Amino acid sequence: MAKEMVFNCTDHETRIAVLENGFLANIYIERTAESGIVGNIYIGKVVRVLPGIQAAFVDIGLDRTAFLYVADIRPDFSDLEYLMTEEEDNGKEEVVDFERKLVRKEYTYHIEDLITEGQEIPVQVSKEPIGSKGARLTTNISLPGRNLVFMPTVNHVGISRRIQDEEERKRLREVIERLRPEKQGFIARTVSEGKEEEELRADVDYLTRLWETVQSKKDKVGVPGLVHREIGITLRAIRDIYTNDVGRIIVDSKKEYQQITEFMETFMPKANYYLELYDKKEPIFDFFGVELDISRALNKKVWLKSGGYIIIETTEALSAIDVNTGKYVGKRNLEETILNTNLEAVKELSYQIRLRNIGGIIIIDFIDMENEAHREKVFNALKEEMEKDKCKTNILKISELGLIEMTRQRNGKNIDRTLCDTCPYCEGKGLIKSRKTICYDIFREVEREGIQSLAGTICILANPEIADLLLEDEKNTIEKLEEKMKKKIVIKVDKNFHQENYEIIAMQ
Repeated sequence: MAKEMVFNCTDHETRIAVLENGFLANIYIERTAESGIVGNIYIGKVVRVLPGIQAAFVDIGLDRTAFLYVADIRPDFSDLEYLMTEEEDNGKEEVVDFERKLVRKEYTYHIEDLITEGQEIPVQVSKEPIGSKGARLTTNISLPGRNLVFMPTVNHVGISRRIQDEEERKRLREVIERLRPEKQGFIARTVSEGKEEEELRADVDYLTRLWETVQSKKDKVGVPGLVHREIGITLRAIRDIYTNDVGRIIVDSKKEYQQITEFMETFMPKANYYLELYDKKEPIFDFFGVELDISRALNKKVWLKSGGYIIIETTEALSAIDVNTGKYVGKRNLEETILNTNLEAVKELSYQIRLRNIGGIIIIDFIDMENEAHREKVFNALKEEMEKDKCKTNILKISELGLIEMTRQRNGKNIDRTLCDTCPYCEGKGLIKSRKTICYDIFREVEREGIQSLAGTICILANPEIADLLLEDEKNTIEKLEEKMKKKIVIKVDKNFHQENYEIIAMQ
């Protein structure tokens, strides 16, 4: 079955599901009040330069200042050379922050040589703010089109590494060299493979006109100010996610349906696709079973078909995935049971990593395997599965402890950060103090208050759950405290109190 793209569009939120063989493979969510800013171009003001970490903080008009690293700055010097690493020269479709190492023959630039506090500079957002971290910026502007990515500040032609045919790579390079403006760069995206010069020319003309518009706005906006806003998630998905193996696009909004139609007729006239306006009464995500898959992606525990399961824990620093045999007891011997569970877990956890958009450091705790051949088999299976991922990954061999360390390129927020808030009770810890523990904390505080106060009565204000425990299970302890301190203890309920909160008041 071909891939399908399902669009659920409302005034307050747009959700896009990519289905493979009827199952949810990727989910993209953007809320009107929290629209993404990756790709936006601003005139920013440098508020602080930090030579110690070779970075600067730049005010672009957001709640938090954004972060600009020295490698993301393009200094305007004629003797500068751009030395591209293999990773940076890949031209893959995710390129927004085309980062480069900027080096002179005899001297590496330092940030204090490139920018100063108070300076006004054009910058583009390359990564969304995540958690306590501000947005990441680059001065290496890139404007993505359907087939090409335009880099007006870089004299370079790149071809997507996913285009492997050498003749095609050579052809694309020659076409782009003929079409591109002098001293400006382009990357041929994966979807440009096989495209005729006419289609590539259309991209070049559109992107160069767009850049001229951006340039004309630079002197007209205040500082900090927005110069260029990236297109909305609906058209961005068609531009960046749609590929030739997507056989069907289903949209539940007439307005977005019309926008997609116009976009595809303009930029993808030869694409072979089926665009459908969904008009059934049942919500579109319910009809395609997407809501159930989203709910499953928010669970810490994910069951495997065999009866095993994986646990996924995500923090700001890293994510940990634990593999367990669970109810699976195998058929022959322990080593085979462990191998089969780990291999099944590989497919599920790689799917969950992509679906949940987990980025940064990931630690996978497989069930310990004594057999070295089994370890190698699991490692190779994981590498093969993660090759399906568009985000760059780096996977290390299984350690003696049965752990795999890997990194995955961050690409926006995790799904749980998009759909969930931090628990007001545990504040992200995942645990709160037990009722017994809080009661004993209260007893200690009552004794302190009783010693210091001359009042004859002590009032305890507490959460209903805690108050019930004090009045029932801990009734004898309260009576002993009253006798010891020769003071009366009164317990009152406050429904607004968090379970861990209480107040001790001395009363006359």
